[in-house]
Amino acid sequence: MAGPTIPGARGTVASVTAPELAAAGGTVQPPAAGLPASGGGITGARAMRRMARAVTSNRKATVGTVLLAFFCLVAAFPQLIARDNPSAEIYRRFLGISSRHLLGTTALGQDMFAQVVWGARPVLLIAFGVGIGATLIAVLIGVAAAYLGGLWDGTLNVITDVLLVIPLFPLLIIIGSYLHGAGTLVMILVITFTGWSYTARQLRSQALSLRNRDFLEAARVRGERPLYIVVVEIIPTMTSLLVASFLTNALYAVLFSSSLQFIGLGDPNVVSWGSMLYWAEQAEAFQVAPLEIIAPGLCIVALGASFALINYAFDEIGNPALRPLRRSKQRALRPPRRSKETALRPPRRSKEKAQRPPRRSKRTAQRPSRRARV
Repeated sequence: MAGPTIPGARGTVASVTAPELAAAGGTVQPPAAGLPASGGGITGARAMRRMARAVTSNRKATVGTVLLAFFCLVAAFPQLIARDNPSAEIYRRFLGISSRHLLGTTALGQDMFAQVVWGARPVLLIAFGVGIGATLIAVLIGVAAAYLGGLWDGTLNVITDVLLVIPLFPLLIIIGSYLHGAGTLVMILVITFTGWSYTARQLRSQALSLRNRDFLEAARVRGERPLYIVVVEIIPTMTSLLVASFLTNALYAVLFSSSLQFIGLGDPNVVSWGSMLYWAEQAEAFQVAPLEIIAPGLCIVALGASFALINYAFDEIGNPALRPLRRSKQRALRPPRRSKETALRPPRRSKEKAQRPPRRSKRTAQRPSRRARV
């Protein structure tokens, strides 16, 4: 392992090991206070272990993880779950629930269960695509603006403030009206490039608090490039915040994409939960077949709840102030532990002790009172 560095010939820096430096008469200096030692710091494996502990120790996060894993399995293997073609109009309209059609049929004669199962894939593609894309853009803009400062910070802040001022959903409606019939990829790009501003502002605030830390000063002294400092030194310390940002962006992507498809601004030929709501509203199916609206609506709610519940755990990691508050609340609500013997044990001060007069010493008993002396 390479040890400390010593000046080499012509101003170069040569790396030597600790035994070689000691043999040459030099001394090995310990790392300065406040600077991370070699191999120290918050590694990715350590952060992932903390996240896993937060998920398993929190019931809401556990429920969210189970729900998300269930929807991912359904989206990955829909052909193993639904045997019918979701787009085939081969059945009678508005059939009820049966062993052949678990949720009945739609107004167009399509199997509703097959549509619900196959509709999970485009929704999850949009959620994960927007979550990853918006988080990457927010990292590039927010962290770079905070670290570089100056003109970069001012310019990127202006762009972020403009997108924060404009209401996002009306903006998506306007863009979607010009891109009528847009597919899944276009939906991902539109929501990604309009929904990164809030996450960028959060990451910029976090990066500003880290800009003058000792480990970043050490990296500058070593002569590291700004790109290396941002990617290797700053971003790994914000792992929990990045995951929380991804989950938030994925949640809003599910809601926005389903809403745009419901009002007819998506591709109606793509089988998804939002397009199911669109066709059900067009056929006025709520009075005839309410499951055509309830089934995709419950799926959207459940998927959004899974992202929100998992985000609850990572909010605890990113904000340590919530941990002692939550523990103190649990202690306050927890009743005091008393064993059976302690509950049946009489109080320490018995009735005889309560009626016994206070003890007075001999000297105090023989001393006359002030009134008697007078």
